[in-house]
Amino acid sequence: MAYDADVIVIGAGLAGLVATAELVDAGRSVIVLDQEPEQSTGGQAHWSFGGLFFVDSPEQRRLRIKDSHALALQDWMGTAAFDRPEDHWPRKWAEAYVDFAAGEKRSWLHRQGMRFFPVVGWAERGGYDANGHGNSVPRFHITWGTGPGVVEPFERRVREGVAKGLVTLKFRHRVTGLGTSAGVVDTVTGETLEPSGAARGTASSRTVVGAFELKAQAVIVTSGGIGGNHDLVREQWPARLGTAPRKMLSGVPAHVDGLMIGITEAVGAHHINRDRMWHYTEGIENWNPIWDKHGIRILPGPSSLWLDARGRRLPVPLFPGFDTLGTLEHIMRSGHEYTWFVLDQRIIGKEFALSGSEQNPDLTGKSVRDVIGRARADVPGPVRAFMDRGVDFVVEKDLGALVRGMNALTDEPLIEEAALRREIAARDREIANPFTKDLQVTAVRGARKYLGDKLIRTAAPHRILDPAAGPLIAVRLNILTRKSLGGLETDLSSRVLTEAGDPLPGVYAAGEAAGFGGGGVHGYRSLEGTFLGGCIFSGRTAGRAVAKAVG
Repeated sequence: MAYDADVIVIGAGLAGLVATAELVDAGRSVIVLDQEPEQSTGGQAHWSFGGLFFVDSPEQRRLRIKDSHALALQDWMGTAAFDRPEDHWPRKWAEAYVDFAAGEKRSWLHRQGMRFFPVVGWAERGGYDANGHGNSVPRFHITWGTGPGVVEPFERRVREGVAKGLVTLKFRHRVTGLGTSAGVVDTVTGETLEPSGAARGTASSRTVVGAFELKAQAVIVTSGGIGGNHDLVREQWPARLGTAPRKMLSGVPAHVDGLMIGITEAVGAHHINRDRMWHYTEGIENWNPIWDKHGIRILPGPSSLWLDARGRRLPVPLFPGFDTLGTLEHIMRSGHEYTWFVLDQRIIGKEFALSGSEQNPDLTGKSVRDVIGRARADVPGPVRAFMDRGVDFVVEKDLGALVRGMNALTDEPLIEEAALRREIAARDREIANPFTKDLQVTAVRGARKYLGDKLIRTAAPHRILDPAAGPLIAVRLNILTRKSLGGLETDLSSRVLTEAGDPLPGVYAAGEAAGFGGGGVHGYRSLEGTFLGGCIFSGRTAGRAVAKAVG
């Protein structure tokens, strides 16, 4: 049989690029298909903050963070809470991924030119017991160059493969079907879309101008998740998280639609854990959107008061940055789909970061001067732009005006000034109390014992109603779609499995389409900094396994 290439990779996002780069190193010929134009190479990873999960890294050791493989595995398993028969392979992938993160991951990436910001972030802090959800220590390493800095070494390796004649990039090729010969999936069919000059992330034309059929010894599915398809998100929404929201912002472009997962299912693939998903609760509407319903996530420090729609503080330990899905569940059972941060300028200047490469031009542009300028600014420029232009922000000098502004943003005026004043004043009194019963105040003090948080992520404890710390700020927070935690079930060689547990001949998967490995390496929750890393690890695994299989 005549093949068009040894391997066809479906999806030119991070996982697809990594898999292709590994295949090039092995001397295999590859066709990469993607429905978007070439300017969208790198997919969602390009837009990311570039966070990566390392264990016992040089950055951690310099900050006197004592981490270990055993502690990381305890945190991962406590967070994942695997409890289903189909978690067999996700659990195996989790063990393998922690081995990778505690082993060669950083050195392997470093050899390819990646560098990392010296201050390690502390995401998903948990707040339960030692065996429960959360990172026991800071592990969130920001890549120098953010998302584009993560994509660059793998795109470079793929472009080198193009120059060698090993890689053919076929953009504007939308896959609509997979076919078999003698029981092996070896055929990819689809539609050719008209050329598009659409900027990265913006909607591209869906006008069909032709059809294609390609054959290869193996197919790797790296098409991403479902975050841009709100109908599918609602269809798969789990009852444990309450009722799916009517309004959602999108953390990913609309072409992240999950359709390729269904196409792979149609030829026998087993899609597991589809009810496990990862959506953020701190979403704000982008004042300068790139795609439809474009939302940005606030990466908060621990000091803002988090209030429900009626102005009541969220329960312990649902503080900013502690438990994303626990907070999501609480919100979706509250009867309202939005919440509020209430804070002041001193807190926002120190504690607010915005997720996304375009929201962090200093880190993305690798400018030491601009990073220092951000640290010295009262409020970082991108955050100031949202304060001035964001529809979810209210900035006022006094609490009465703040409450009026908050109520003006919602259908019902649910915030009562007197009640909110009592809530803030009670919290403020605890700031002067060294024994405090307010566990958020305790958490803030604990955070500042870590040098990284004290330097750039956690404001010194102070009264929010102190005029010297003002003006006061309220931020309306929306649900923001982001990641699928389930996906195509794969073994440790990235082979896609059938419902019976057998490999589906010729088909492999990596990245979000495979639940970042196994069909759900994160279980129910993520420790953060693990999505890009999951794309890298599963893409590398798939590329190396396929290179051996077709050799």
